[in-house]
Amino acid sequence: MSKLAVFTLKLESELRDQFMAECEATHRPASQIVRDMMRQFVQAQQESREYDAFLQRKVDASRASIQAGREISNEGLEAEFSAKRAHVDSQE
Repeated sequence: MSKLAVFTLKLESELRDQFMAECEATHRPASQIVRDMMRQFVQAQQESREYDAFLQRKVDASRASIQAGREISNEGLEAEFSAKRAHVDSQE
């Protein structure tokens, strides 16, 4: 990937000095570490948005199911799975 953009930021002198010292300790250029951190941040943000969208689709599907009358009460669900567990236990 070509590096055609310049990114300038302001930060505290102490933070810059600490960061540069850690970069030197790892024998890696500061720009490489910043690029890696930026990539990690972008990936985390994308994954977070994808997960939020996934959850929203699940909520929407659940609401649609309820509106269509396909919901099941907690008691009904407990009874259904209790029966399934009993069936599995009886086969052992």
